[in-house]
Amino acid sequence: MITVVGGGLAGVEAAWSVARRGKQVRLYEMRPATMTPAHKTGLLAELVCSNSLKTKSPDTPGGLLKAEMASLGSMLLQVAEECAVPGGEALAVDRTLFAEAATKQIASCPNIERIDKEFGPGDLELALKDGPVIIATGPLTSKNLAQWLMQVSGQENLRFYDAVSPVVDASTVDRAIVFGQSRYDKGGDDYLNCPFEKDSYLAFVKALVEAERAPLHDFEEEQRSKIPYFAGCMPIEAIAEKGERSLAFGNFKPVGLTDPRTGRRPYAALQLRPENKERTLYSLVACQNRLKWGEQKRVFQMVPGLENAEFVRFGVIHRNTYVDSPKVLRDLQLQNVPGVYLAGQITGVEGYVESAAIGILAGLLAGGFIQSTPPRTTAYGSLLAHLADDTDRQFAPMNINWGILPDPDPVPRDKGVKRQMKLDRARQDFQSWLTNGQ
Repeated sequence: MITVVGGGLAGVEAAWSVARRGKQVRLYEMRPATMTPAHKTGLLAELVCSNSLKTKSPDTPGGLLKAEMASLGSMLLQVAEECAVPGGEALAVDRTLFAEAATKQIASCPNIERIDKEFGPGDLELALKDGPVIIATGPLTSKNLAQWLMQVSGQENLRFYDAVSPVVDASTVDRAIVFGQSRYDKGGDDYLNCPFEKDSYLAFVKALVEAERAPLHDFEEEQRSKIPYFAGCMPIEAIAEKGERSLAFGNFKPVGLTDPRTGRRPYAALQLRPENKERTLYSLVACQNRLKWGEQKRVFQMVPGLENAEFVRFGVIHRNTYVDSPKVLRDLQLQNVPGVYLAGQITGVEGYVESAAIGILAGLLAGGFIQSTPPRTTAYGSLLAHLADDTDRQFAPMNINWGILPDPDPVPRDKGVKRQMKLDRARQDFQSWLTNGQ
Protein backbone atom coordinates (compact mmCIF):
# COMPACT_ATOMS: atom_id res chain seq x y z
CA MET A 1 0.00 0.00 0.00
CA ILE A 2 1.23 3.47 -0.93
CA THR A 3 -0.28 6.59 0.63
CA VAL A 4 -0.29 9.77 -1.47
CA VAL A 5 -1.09 13.07 0.22
CA GLY A 6 -2.38 15.80 -2.09
CA GLY A 7 -4.54 15.64 -5.18
CA GLY A 8 -2.75 18.19 -7.34
CA LEU A 9 -0.79 17.37 -10.45
CA ALA A 10 2.07 15.65 -8.61
CA GLY A 11 -0.21 13.67 -6.33
CA VAL A 12 -2.43 12.48 -9.16
CA GLU A 13 0.54 11.35 -11.25
CA ALA A 14 2.15 9.65 -8.23
CA ALA A 15 -1.04 7.74 -7.43
CA TRP A 16 -1.58 6.77 -11.06
CA SER A 17 2.02 5.62 -11.59
CA VAL A 18 1.69 3.25 -8.61
CA ALA A 19 -1.85 2.04 -9.27
CA ARG A 20 -1.35 1.28 -12.98
CA ARG A 21 1.51 -1.02 -11.97
CA GLY A 22 -0.73 -3.06 -9.69
CA LYS A 23 -0.28 -1.65 -6.19
CA GLN A 24 -2.99 -0.23 -3.96
CA VAL A 25 -3.05 3.50 -3.27
CA ARG A 26 -4.78 5.71 -0.75
CA LEU A 27 -5.03 9.24 -2.12
CA TYR A 28 -5.77 11.94 0.46
CA GLU A 29 -7.21 15.28 -0.66
CA MET A 30 -8.54 17.74 1.90
CA ARG A 31 -10.68 19.64 -0.61
CA PRO A 32 -13.61 20.31 -0.73
CA ALA A 33 -14.01 19.89 3.05
CA THR A 34 -11.00 22.13 3.67
CA MET A 35 -10.29 24.62 0.91
CA THR A 36 -7.10 26.52 0.18
CA PRO A 37 -7.07 30.27 -0.57
CA ALA A 38 -6.34 29.54 -4.26
CA HIS A 39 -8.54 26.58 -5.18
CA LYS A 40 -12.18 26.90 -6.20
CA THR A 41 -13.33 23.25 -6.37
CA GLY A 42 -12.77 19.82 -4.91
CA LEU A 43 -11.62 18.44 -8.25
CA LEU A 44 -8.26 16.75 -8.54
CA ALA A 45 -5.50 18.34 -10.64
CA GLU A 46 -7.20 21.75 -10.51
CA LEU A 47 -5.10 24.35 -12.33
CA VAL A 48 -5.05 27.50 -10.21
CA CYS A 49 -2.89 29.75 -12.40
CA SER A 50 -2.14 29.33 -16.11
CA ASN A 51 -3.92 26.76 -18.26
CA SER A 52 -0.76 26.04 -20.28
CA LEU A 53 1.39 22.91 -19.97
CA LYS A 54 4.45 24.19 -21.82
CA THR A 55 5.24 24.12 -25.51
CA LYS A 56 4.12 21.50 -27.99
CA SER A 57 7.57 21.49 -29.60
CA PRO A 58 9.51 18.29 -28.89
CA ASP A 59 12.85 20.02 -29.53
CA THR A 60 12.79 22.03 -26.31
CA PRO A 61 13.64 21.14 -22.71
CA GLY A 62 9.93 21.12 -21.88
CA GLY A 63 9.16 18.91 -24.85
CA LEU A 64 11.97 16.57 -23.86
CA LEU A 65 10.62 16.26 -20.31
CA LYS A 66 7.10 15.56 -21.56
CA ALA A 67 8.42 12.83 -23.86
CA GLU A 68 10.14 11.19 -20.90
CA MET A 69 6.96 11.47 -18.84
CA ALA A 70 4.94 9.88 -21.63
CA SER A 71 7.41 6.98 -21.73
CA LEU A 72 6.72 6.41 -18.03
CA GLY A 73 2.95 6.41 -18.55
CA SER A 74 1.87 9.95 -17.65
CA MET A 75 -1.87 10.13 -17.25
CA LEU A 76 -2.17 13.92 -17.19
CA LEU A 77 -0.44 14.46 -20.51
CA GLN A 78 -2.98 12.17 -22.15
CA VAL A 79 -5.82 14.03 -20.42
CA ALA A 80 -4.33 17.34 -21.53
CA GLU A 81 -4.38 16.28 -25.18
CA GLU A 82 -8.03 15.30 -24.84
CA CYS A 83 -8.93 18.64 -23.22
CA ALA A 84 -6.73 20.87 -25.38
CA VAL A 85 -7.88 24.29 -26.55
CA PRO A 86 -6.18 26.60 -29.07
CA GLY A 87 -3.02 28.00 -27.53
CA GLY A 88 -0.58 28.58 -30.35
CA GLU A 89 2.68 26.74 -29.64
CA ALA A 90 1.57 25.94 -26.09
CA LEU A 91 -0.37 22.90 -24.92
CA ALA A 92 -3.31 24.80 -23.41
CA VAL A 93 -6.28 23.07 -21.84
CA ASP A 94 -9.83 23.79 -20.75
CA ARG A 95 -9.03 23.84 -17.03
CA THR A 96 -12.48 22.63 -15.93
CA LEU A 97 -12.60 19.73 -18.39
CA PHE A 98 -9.00 18.87 -17.53
CA ALA A 99 -9.68 18.62 -13.78
CA GLU A 100 -12.97 16.78 -14.32
CA ALA A 101 -11.30 14.23 -16.61
CA ALA A 102 -8.40 13.65 -14.21
CA THR A 103 -10.83 13.24 -11.29
CA LYS A 104 -12.91 10.75 -13.27
CA GLN A 105 -9.82 8.78 -14.28
CA ILE A 106 -8.68 8.42 -10.67
CA ALA A 107 -12.20 7.52 -9.49
CA SER A 108 -12.46 4.77 -12.11
CA CYS A 109 -9.20 3.08 -11.05
CA PRO A 110 -9.92 0.10 -8.75
CA ASN A 111 -6.47 0.33 -7.16
CA ILE A 112 -7.00 3.89 -5.88
CA GLU A 113 -9.08 4.80 -2.84
CA ARG A 114 -9.71 8.55 -2.53
CA ILE A 115 -10.06 9.86 1.00
CA ASP A 116 -11.50 13.38 1.37
CA LYS A 117 -9.74 14.33 4.57
CA GLU A 118 -6.94 16.64 5.68
CA PHE A 119 -3.89 14.47 6.29
CA GLY A 120 -1.93 15.47 9.37
CA PRO A 121 1.14 14.30 11.28
CA GLY A 122 -1.05 12.00 13.36
CA ASP A 123 -2.06 10.10 10.23
CA LEU A 124 1.53 9.63 9.12
CA GLU A 125 2.56 7.05 11.70
CA LEU A 126 -0.41 4.86 10.85
CA ALA A 127 0.11 5.22 7.11
CA LEU A 128 3.79 4.25 7.34
CA LYS A 129 2.78 0.93 8.89
CA ASP A 130 1.13 0.06 5.58
CA GLY A 131 3.94 1.29 3.34
CA PRO A 132 5.65 4.39 1.97
CA VAL A 133 4.02 7.83 2.01
CA ILE A 134 4.32 10.43 -0.75
CA ILE A 135 3.66 14.03 0.30
CA ALA A 136 2.62 16.10 -2.72
CA THR A 137 0.82 18.98 -1.07
CA GLY A 138 2.34 21.82 -3.09
CA PRO A 139 2.78 25.50 -2.30
CA LEU A 140 -0.35 25.68 -0.12
CA THR A 141 0.52 22.82 2.23
CA SER A 142 -1.72 22.79 5.31
CA LYS A 143 -0.39 24.40 8.47
CA ASN A 144 -0.12 21.18 10.51
CA LEU A 145 1.74 19.27 7.81
CA ALA A 146 4.02 22.23 7.12
CA GLN A 147 4.90 22.44 10.80
CA TRP A 148 5.76 18.73 10.80
CA LEU A 149 8.00 19.19 7.74
CA MET A 150 9.69 22.10 9.47
CA GLN A 151 10.30 19.94 12.53
CA VAL A 152 11.81 16.96 10.69
CA SER A 153 13.81 18.96 8.17
CA GLY A 154 14.92 21.84 10.36
CA GLN A 155 13.21 25.21 10.44
CA GLU A 156 15.82 26.82 8.19
CA ASN A 157 15.22 24.18 5.49
CA LEU A 158 11.55 24.96 4.81
CA ARG A 159 10.51 28.16 3.09
CA PHE A 160 7.03 29.60 2.81
CA TYR A 161 7.77 32.42 0.39
CA ASP A 162 9.76 32.60 -2.80
CA ALA A 163 11.90 35.72 -3.22
CA VAL A 164 14.43 34.85 -5.89
CA SER A 165 16.30 36.67 -8.63
CA PRO A 166 16.29 36.04 -12.38
CA VAL A 167 18.65 33.33 -13.67
CA VAL A 168 20.45 33.48 -17.02
CA ASP A 169 22.14 30.94 -19.27
CA ALA A 170 25.87 31.50 -18.75
CA SER A 171 26.67 30.96 -22.43
CA THR A 172 24.57 34.01 -23.35
CA VAL A 173 26.45 36.45 -21.10
CA ASP A 174 28.83 38.75 -23.00
CA ARG A 175 32.22 37.98 -21.46
CA ALA A 176 33.85 40.79 -23.44
CA ILE A 177 32.02 43.14 -21.05
CA VAL A 178 31.30 41.07 -17.96
CA PHE A 179 34.36 40.24 -15.85
CA GLY A 180 35.06 37.78 -13.06
CA GLN A 181 36.15 39.20 -9.71
CA SER A 182 35.09 39.09 -6.08
CA ARG A 183 35.25 42.38 -4.21
CA TYR A 184 38.83 43.21 -3.19
CA ASP A 185 39.78 39.88 -4.87
CA LYS A 186 38.49 37.96 -1.86
CA GLY A 187 37.09 34.68 -3.15
CA GLY A 188 38.63 34.51 -6.61
CA ASP A 189 36.36 34.95 -9.61
CA ASP A 190 33.27 33.26 -8.17
CA TYR A 191 31.25 36.34 -9.09
CA LEU A 192 30.79 37.87 -12.52
CA ASN A 193 30.32 41.63 -12.68
CA CYS A 194 28.26 43.69 -15.10
CA PRO A 195 29.83 47.18 -15.04
CA PHE A 196 27.65 50.28 -15.43
CA GLU A 197 28.78 53.70 -16.56
CA LYS A 198 26.72 56.56 -15.11
CA ASP A 199 24.45 57.00 -18.14
CA SER A 200 23.67 53.29 -18.53
CA TYR A 201 23.01 52.99 -14.80
CA LEU A 202 20.60 55.93 -14.69
CA ALA A 203 18.74 54.63 -17.75
CA PHE A 204 18.42 51.21 -16.10
CA VAL A 205 17.08 52.67 -12.85
CA LYS A 206 14.53 54.78 -14.72
CA ALA A 207 13.28 51.76 -16.67
CA LEU A 208 13.17 49.66 -13.51
CA VAL A 209 11.07 52.19 -11.60
CA GLU A 210 8.66 52.66 -14.50
CA ALA A 211 8.27 48.95 -15.35
CA GLU A 212 4.89 47.26 -14.95
CA ARG A 213 4.47 45.12 -11.83
CA ALA A 214 2.86 41.70 -11.68
CA PRO A 215 -0.27 41.73 -9.49
CA LEU A 216 -0.45 39.78 -6.25
CA HIS A 217 -2.84 36.85 -6.12
CA ASP A 218 -5.91 37.48 -3.98
CA PHE A 219 -4.66 35.16 -1.23
CA GLU A 220 -1.28 36.94 -1.21
CA GLU A 221 -2.81 40.41 -1.15
CA GLU A 222 -4.86 39.47 1.90
CA GLN A 223 -1.70 38.43 3.77
CA ARG A 224 0.68 41.04 2.41
CA SER A 225 1.36 42.59 5.81
CA LYS A 226 2.46 39.18 7.10
CA ILE A 227 4.85 38.32 4.28
CA PRO A 228 8.41 38.30 5.69
CA TYR A 229 10.17 38.89 2.37
CA PHE A 230 9.02 42.48 2.23
CA ALA A 231 11.34 43.13 5.16
CA GLY A 232 14.18 40.72 4.40
CA CYS A 233 14.17 40.58 0.59
CA MET A 234 12.83 43.86 -0.67
CA PRO A 235 12.02 43.92 -4.40
CA ILE A 236 14.76 45.66 -6.35
CA GLU A 237 12.28 48.07 -7.92
CA ALA A 238 11.17 49.17 -4.44
CA ILE A 239 14.79 49.94 -3.53
CA ALA A 240 15.25 51.89 -6.77
CA GLU A 241 12.18 54.00 -5.97
CA LYS A 242 13.96 55.38 -2.88
CA GLY A 243 16.36 57.34 -5.05
CA GLU A 244 18.32 57.00 -8.26
CA ARG A 245 21.57 56.20 -6.43
CA SER A 246 20.06 53.79 -3.87
CA LEU A 247 21.16 50.72 -5.84
CA ALA A 248 24.65 52.11 -6.47
CA PHE A 249 25.08 52.48 -2.70
CA GLY A 250 23.39 49.15 -1.99
CA ASN A 251 22.86 46.07 -4.15
CA PHE A 252 25.02 47.41 -6.99
CA LYS A 253 27.82 49.01 -5.00
CA PRO A 254 31.04 48.79 -7.05
CA VAL A 255 33.56 49.03 -4.21
CA GLY A 256 36.46 46.60 -4.46
CA LEU A 257 35.93 46.01 -8.18
CA THR A 258 38.06 47.05 -11.15
CA ASP A 259 36.79 46.91 -14.72
CA PRO A 260 39.68 45.41 -16.74
CA ARG A 261 38.57 47.35 -19.83
CA THR A 262 39.05 50.72 -18.14
CA GLY A 263 41.37 49.97 -15.24
CA ARG A 264 39.02 51.78 -12.83
CA ARG A 265 36.07 51.15 -10.61
CA PRO A 266 32.72 51.14 -12.46
CA TYR A 267 29.95 53.58 -11.50
CA ALA A 268 27.84 50.60 -10.35
CA ALA A 269 27.95 46.84 -10.85
CA LEU A 270 25.32 44.13 -10.97
CA GLN A 271 26.86 40.88 -9.82
CA LEU A 272 26.11 37.37 -11.12
CA ARG A 273 26.53 34.34 -8.87
CA PRO A 274 26.85 30.67 -9.97
CA GLU A 275 23.55 28.86 -9.63
CA ASN A 276 24.94 25.36 -10.15
CA LYS A 277 28.22 23.47 -9.90
CA GLU A 278 28.76 23.40 -13.65
CA ARG A 279 28.39 27.20 -13.76
CA THR A 280 26.08 26.95 -16.72
CA LEU A 281 23.58 29.16 -14.87
CA TYR A 282 24.06 32.46 -13.06
CA SER A 283 21.59 34.35 -10.88
CA LEU A 284 21.39 38.14 -10.75
CA VAL A 285 22.38 38.89 -7.17
CA ALA A 286 19.76 40.71 -5.07
CA CYS A 287 17.46 41.26 -8.06
CA GLN A 288 14.30 39.64 -6.70
CA ASN A 289 11.37 41.57 -8.09
CA ARG A 290 7.66 41.67 -8.85
CA LEU A 291 7.88 42.83 -12.45
CA LYS A 292 5.96 41.10 -15.22
CA TRP A 293 8.17 38.63 -17.07
CA GLY A 294 8.24 40.59 -20.33
CA GLU A 295 9.25 43.68 -18.39
CA GLN A 296 12.01 41.79 -16.61
CA LYS A 297 13.52 40.71 -19.90
CA ARG A 298 13.33 44.24 -21.30
CA VAL A 299 14.80 45.94 -18.24
CA PHE A 300 17.52 43.45 -17.32
CA GLN A 301 18.74 43.25 -20.90
CA MET A 302 19.69 46.92 -20.42
CA VAL A 303 22.42 45.72 -18.04
CA PRO A 304 25.88 45.84 -19.70
CA GLY A 305 26.80 42.33 -20.82
CA LEU A 306 23.25 41.00 -20.59
CA GLU A 307 21.94 42.54 -23.81
CA ASN A 308 21.51 39.09 -25.37
CA ALA A 309 21.09 37.09 -22.17
CA GLU A 310 18.59 34.25 -22.17
CA PHE A 311 16.58 33.99 -18.98
CA VAL A 312 15.91 30.43 -17.84
CA ARG A 313 13.76 31.73 -15.02
CA PHE A 314 12.52 35.17 -14.06
CA GLY A 315 12.50 36.74 -10.64
CA VAL A 316 9.49 36.11 -8.42
CA ILE A 317 8.20 37.08 -5.04
CA HIS A 318 5.22 34.99 -4.11
CA ARG A 319 3.79 32.57 -1.60
CA ASN A 320 5.26 29.08 -1.82
CA THR A 321 6.20 26.10 0.34
CA TYR A 322 9.28 24.06 -0.48
CA VAL A 323 12.16 22.34 1.27
CA ASP A 324 15.89 22.90 0.82
CA SER A 325 16.13 19.67 -1.14
CA PRO A 326 19.95 19.31 -1.28
CA LYS A 327 19.97 19.22 2.52
CA VAL A 328 16.71 17.37 3.11
CA LEU A 329 16.11 14.83 0.31
CA ARG A 330 17.91 11.92 -1.28
CA ASP A 331 16.20 10.56 -4.39
CA LEU A 332 13.03 12.37 -3.27
CA GLN A 333 13.02 10.61 0.13
CA LEU A 334 13.33 12.54 3.37
CA GLN A 335 16.75 11.69 4.79
CA ASN A 336 15.49 11.93 8.37
CA VAL A 337 12.25 9.98 7.83
CA PRO A 338 12.74 6.81 5.76
CA GLY A 339 9.65 5.83 3.81
CA VAL A 340 8.43 9.41 3.33
CA TYR A 341 8.88 10.85 -0.16
CA LEU A 342 8.15 14.34 -1.41
CA ALA A 343 6.80 15.11 -4.87
CA GLY A 344 5.94 18.14 -6.95
CA GLN A 345 6.58 21.77 -6.20
CA ILE A 346 7.36 21.15 -2.55
CA THR A 347 10.63 19.53 -3.65
CA GLY A 348 11.89 22.66 -5.38
CA VAL A 349 10.82 22.22 -8.97
CA GLU A 350 8.78 24.91 -10.66
CA GLY A 351 5.89 24.55 -13.08
CA TYR A 352 2.93 22.30 -13.76
CA VAL A 353 4.82 19.87 -15.97
CA GLU A 354 7.83 19.64 -13.68
CA SER A 355 5.60 19.00 -10.67
CA ALA A 356 3.70 16.26 -12.47
CA ALA A 357 6.97 14.72 -13.69
CA ILE A 358 8.37 14.49 -10.16
CA GLY A 359 5.07 12.96 -9.06
CA ILE A 360 5.52 10.10 -11.52
CA LEU A 361 9.08 9.50 -10.38
CA ALA A 362 8.16 9.60 -6.70
CA GLY A 363 5.55 6.92 -7.34
CA LEU A 364 8.06 4.72 -9.12
CA LEU A 365 10.63 5.12 -6.35
CA ALA A 366 8.21 4.66 -3.46
CA GLY A 367 6.66 1.62 -5.12
CA GLY A 368 10.02 0.01 -5.79
CA PHE A 369 9.36 -0.12 -9.53
CA ILE A 370 12.77 1.29 -10.47
CA GLN A 371 16.19 0.57 -9.04
CA SER A 372 17.93 3.69 -10.34
CA THR A 373 16.96 7.19 -11.38
CA PRO A 374 17.27 8.46 -14.98
CA PRO A 375 20.80 9.49 -16.08
CA ARG A 376 22.10 12.99 -15.39
CA THR A 377 22.00 13.79 -19.11
CA THR A 378 18.21 13.42 -19.35
CA ALA A 379 15.51 15.96 -18.49
CA TYR A 380 14.56 13.96 -15.40
CA GLY A 381 18.20 13.56 -14.42
CA SER A 382 18.77 17.30 -14.79
CA LEU A 383 15.84 18.16 -12.50
CA LEU A 384 17.12 15.66 -9.94
CA ALA A 385 20.60 17.16 -10.23
CA HIS A 386 19.13 20.56 -9.37
CA LEU A 387 17.41 19.08 -6.32
CA ALA A 388 20.72 17.56 -5.18
CA ASP A 389 23.05 20.45 -6.08
CA ASP A 390 24.60 21.74 -2.86
CA THR A 391 26.23 24.79 -4.44
CA ASP A 392 26.56 27.53 -1.83
CA ARG A 393 23.55 29.70 -2.63
CA GLN A 394 19.98 30.07 -1.49
CA PHE A 395 18.27 27.05 -2.98
CA ALA A 396 15.32 28.11 -5.10
CA PRO A 397 12.76 26.33 -7.31
CA MET A 398 13.78 25.71 -10.93
CA ASN A 399 12.01 24.65 -14.09
CA ILE A 400 13.45 22.49 -16.86
CA ASN A 401 15.66 24.59 -19.14
CA TRP A 402 18.67 24.41 -21.43
CA GLY A 403 21.01 25.55 -18.68
CA ILE A 404 20.45 22.59 -16.34
CA LEU A 405 20.89 20.06 -19.15
CA PRO A 406 24.65 19.32 -19.03
CA ASP A 407 26.88 20.48 -21.85
CA PRO A 408 28.39 17.95 -24.26
CA ASP A 409 32.15 17.47 -24.19
CA PRO A 410 33.68 19.20 -26.03
CA VAL A 411 31.24 22.11 -26.08
CA PRO A 412 30.52 23.29 -29.64
CA ARG A 413 30.62 27.03 -30.23
CA ASP A 414 27.35 27.04 -32.16
CA LYS A 415 24.42 27.30 -29.73
CA GLY A 416 22.01 25.45 -32.01
CA VAL A 417 24.43 22.56 -32.46
CA LYS A 418 25.02 22.37 -28.71
CA ARG A 419 21.33 22.21 -27.95
CA GLN A 420 20.68 19.54 -30.55
CA MET A 421 23.51 17.48 -29.07
CA LYS A 422 21.90 17.82 -25.64
CA LEU A 423 18.56 16.60 -26.99
CA ASP A 424 20.03 13.68 -28.92
CA ARG A 425 22.11 12.50 -25.98
CA ALA A 426 19.20 12.84 -23.53
CA ARG A 427 16.87 10.83 -25.75
CA GLN A 428 19.44 8.11 -26.29
CA ASP A 429 20.38 7.85 -22.62
CA PHE A 430 16.77 7.84 -21.41
CA GLN A 431 15.85 5.08 -23.83
CA SER A 432 18.88 3.08 -22.74
CA TRP A 433 17.82 3.50 -19.11
CA LEU A 434 14.30 2.30 -19.93
CA THR A 435 15.54 -0.65 -21.94
CA ASN A 436 18.27 -1.85 -19.62
CA GLY A 437 16.34 -2.31 -16.46
CA GLN A 438 16.27 1.21 -15.00
